Amino acid sequence: MLTLADALEALTTLRPENAATVITEAAIDSRQVIPGSLFVAIPGERTDGHDYVAEAFKRGASFALIQRDVDASLRTLNLRGEFKLDSTFDFAPPFCLRVDNTVSALQQIARFWRRKLNNLRVVGITGSVGKSTTKEVVAQVLNERYRTLKSPGNLNNEIGLPLTILRLSSGYERAVLEMGFYVPGEIAFLCEIAQPQIGVVSNIGTVHAERAGSQENIFLGKAELVQALPPAPEGIAILNFDDPWVRKMEEKTRARVFFYGLSPEAELWADNVEGLGLEGIRFRLHYRKETLHVRIPMIGRHSVHTALRAAAVGLMDGLTWQEIIDGLRHGHTQLRLVAVRSDSGALILDDTYNASPESMLAALNLLSELEGRKIAVLGDMLELGPYERQGHEMVGLRAAQVVKTLLTLGPRGHLIAQAARRAGMKPSRVVEFDEAEPVIDWLNKNLSEGDVVLIKGSHGLRMDRIPAALEERSRIKSHWR
Repeated sequence: MLTLADALEALTTLRPENAATVITEAAIDSRQVIPGSLFVAIPGERTDGHDYVAEAFKRGASFALIQRDVDASLRTLNLRGEFKLDSTFDFAPPFCLRVDNTVSALQQIARFWRRKLNNLRVVGITGSVGKSTTKEVVAQVLNERYRTLKSPGNLNNEIGLPLTILRLSSGYERAVLEMGFYVPGEIAFLCEIAQPQIGVVSNIGTVHAERAGSQENIFLGKAELVQALPPAPEGIAILNFDDPWVRKMEEKTRARVFFYGLSPEAELWADNVEGLGLEGIRFRLHYRKETLHVRIPMIGRHSVHTALRAAAVGLMDGLTWQEIIDGLRHGHTQLRLVAVRSDSGALILDDTYNASPESMLAALNLLSELEGRKIAVLGDMLELGPYERQGHEMVGLRAAQVVKTLLTLGPRGHLIAQAARRAGMKPSRVVEFDEAEPVIDWLNKNLSEGDVVLIKGSHGLRMDRIPAALEERSRIKSHWR
């Protein structure tokens, strides 16, 4: 387990023998502190973690990283400047560690701790769409044989990834870490901390193009993962053959390249993909001279790529087919899409966590597999930059092919509506809204048993209020019956 001595050695190169207290994990929110935690006080735009150091100690934190003065009653060990061990200092918790920058200190400790875990194998996962789902399913597969830790939630940045690493103990054999990208150099920095041996890339889409500038820049940013991998045979880059941008990453890595996809040119490929609605999917897997018939509880035909990624990691890590298939069949059916019933009996597909053109099209494809009158509530997709019009129009064209009625939300949603009408959708079947409340009213008045409703848009629109309101009304009605 990580100890105070490890943290001090990481920050000062000196290792006190009498600082053996175990650090259970690190936290940046005092409400999430567990006994033995290292609380990292980070100054933010709205909230300053330094104001909650005392609260973190009350909740059981052993130590706190600080970069400015806090309550004078709290003991503090100053690590700034030329640190020298003081034989008289009492290392018994709780106390504060004063550093120049708490985020940098957190990263420094995580970097040090990762290098002490010599027997740990790290899988890094990136891509424009599907990172989190892939992380979950890869971890399920690896957990069939190895003790595996995965990034909780979407802790995939310069703070979240170090927090995850500090949850590792020497008992873990594998770690599956999601890596997000916003600016050039970000994934390279995360890799320098995490030292992944396996890199998985899902796809290169247009999400975050507003910040990155173009798909070319997104490609270069995501490629930092495969560039950071060690040379073959230790390093393995698992790449999507069906995505031309990802396929090009073969030229960027010294690692062994393993392609997956729906083409027989890939090493691991699938065909006969059949969507079973909310019951999952089935398909045939092909690897070398083997063919397997697989059925798994993941929703939507697009999920076959997630299954292929997880199976590829399993194959490259020595798992048997039985272990891989068992891992694919266990656990959740879908990470973020939630199916609930309205009081009218309509099936609501709540996919409001986030949206990009790629994930919107995948969700519409799932909707097309289901029985019933199909209704889609589609909102703005943010951060698409120069691809904004094209992305929204693509979604509108597909919606016109799938749904009976289309509701749009937000200023960019008008682009979806316009494209759907141009594709031949009757104007009376396209309803445009600028706020969520009228959407809720429309659904409450018009839904009936047998309807299937997809609700999806970028997180910034807070479209999660729509299914929440429908579900709440259903609960209230059920209560009074």
